[in-house]
Amino acid sequence: MATGQIFSRTTQALFYNYKQLPIQRMLDFDFLCGRETPSVAGVINPGSEGFQKLFFGQEEIAIPVHSTIEAACAAHPTADVFINFASFRSAAASSMAALKQPTIRVIAIIAEGVPESDTKQLITYARANNKVVIGPATVGGIQAGAFKIGDTAGTIDNIIQCKLYRPGSVGFVSKSGGMSNEMYNTIARVTDGIYEGIAIGGDVFPGSTLSDHILRFNNIPQVKMMVVLGELGGQDEYSLVEALKQGKVNKPVVAWVSGTCATLFKSEVQFGHAGAKSGGEMESAQAKNQALRDAGAIVPTSYEALEAAIAKTFEKLVGDGKVTPVKEVKPPQIPEDLSSAIKSGKVRAPTHIISTISDDRGEEPSYAGIPMSSIVEQGYGVGDVISLLWFKRSLPRYCTHFIEICIMLCADHGPCVSGAHNTIVTARAGKDLVSSLVSGLLTIGPRFGGAIDDAARYFKDAYDRGLTPYEFVESMKKKGIRVPGIGHRIKRGDNRDKRVELLQRFARTHFPSVKYMEYAVEVENYTLSKANNLVLNVDGAIGSLFLDLLAGSGMFSKQEIDEIVQIGYLNGLFVLARSIGLIGHTFDQKRLKQPLYRHPWEDVLYTK
Repeated sequence: MATGQIFSRTTQALFYNYKQLPIQRMLDFDFLCGRETPSVAGVINPGSEGFQKLFFGQEEIAIPVHSTIEAACAAHPTADVFINFASFRSAAASSMAALKQPTIRVIAIIAEGVPESDTKQLITYARANNKVVIGPATVGGIQAGAFKIGDTAGTIDNIIQCKLYRPGSVGFVSKSGGMSNEMYNTIARVTDGIYEGIAIGGDVFPGSTLSDHILRFNNIPQVKMMVVLGELGGQDEYSLVEALKQGKVNKPVVAWVSGTCATLFKSEVQFGHAGAKSGGEMESAQAKNQALRDAGAIVPTSYEALEAAIAKTFEKLVGDGKVTPVKEVKPPQIPEDLSSAIKSGKVRAPTHIISTISDDRGEEPSYAGIPMSSIVEQGYGVGDVISLLWFKRSLPRYCTHFIEICIMLCADHGPCVSGAHNTIVTARAGKDLVSSLVSGLLTIGPRFGGAIDDAARYFKDAYDRGLTPYEFVESMKKKGIRVPGIGHRIKRGDNRDKRVELLQRFARTHFPSVKYMEYAVEVENYTLSKANNLVLNVDGAIGSLFLDLLAGSGMFSKQEIDEIVQIGYLNGLFVLARSIGLIGHTFDQKRLKQPLYRHPWEDVLYTK
């Protein structure tokens, strides 16, 4: 066991099992104390590497994350404190691994419930190698104005109130982390404050004892008096009694052992800690208090009188000239996190993203204000979800059914079209699903699948301006623009596209109005008089019918319809639908284990 100071203003720690709040509290304490370097050198997260962003005052810093204890110790050889936030299941193994690192001197084990046999092994190894174990079941420890472990001393407000941002003259040790916070406050009220405080933990076998730390404090010149808060159960306090009797402690010790109320109960009582139960008269709080008193410690008659006993002891030290009162300093202001400042109404900050279609802040996500559970319970389909996320309203069932039909009809058009071909070639090159899908999607444009928006745009403009089919087609011809939605490489006037016929039949049956579709049919009749392949294709059918859906539903203004067509909603339908087929082609090629594709020479015209 170390015989003197174990922390300083330059102490750095390795933090095992990343926890954002305890680390940030350590860094805030560093800033409060005026440290030049952060007390957390690195984080160990098994299986992870990289960096974690945290604040050091107003500056945002990146703390390295290592996947193993060995790697972290090698990267940060000056970090000699290991703060272990592992669960009780793995705390012992990770602690032993850390103890075996030559750079580690002190280990704090936060977890409760570490198996006692494992703890005994840790204690044996630590003592044999002159290392310090704090815990298990501890909040940690603190050296005022220098270094603190994890959540020790609680919030910044409590730390400031307890004057822990600068060193005092009192060494404090306790089994309880919660009571440590209370005692830091008590000691700050009646003395110049804490120099170092340790909570050894409430388990039956703590890694270090009350007397271990009192003997350390006795060797630290800045510590002028010690305060001990024990509890019933176990015999740890008796090692302190022996140290006092043997004259190993030459500074005033004010002590109290909690649990005197246990005698009021007829049967044995288990208090909060695993070790806080009396196994006999010697382990009672009364017996321990009396033994400490007999050995020379200052022991009050009750916990309520503890503060007065501490005050009287400190005042005597001041009167004897053994303590020079610490000059007070004003600690710096810790910047408040933006999130908490906004919550408290102190500041307002602009947002970076606007979203009107969905919200995930409540108990469940919602689409356009409709909870996910309602969408499922009411039997909504894919078309309904598209109407909520794309159009921000619940369209009538015939509209969402039409959307679903469009998706089904456009899902795939065989392996020979350019999008599918690109996806197949990419999949056969061994690329992943997303790469193969995107390869096909990138071909979508004016020449492949991207004509739905243009068809809707031109048909709408011509109809709304009252152009006859002849005027419309001939004006497009003069501009050198092919009529979008008209023409097919395979289909003819006497061999119509079944998909177009299905869409038209559905619309005539369910839509209130099909004026744009009928106009597109009139245009088709005129173009067929010029060439037999200038038929209305599926792009033209969907484009014109979507105009009828938007206009006929009565749920969209003219401005909204123009915006929907302009933004590219209708091509979005093709992208969504064709993604289904492209994914299918990817899976098909991988399932068939097809080799890398190479285009045959005989299918290429080589010219000079």
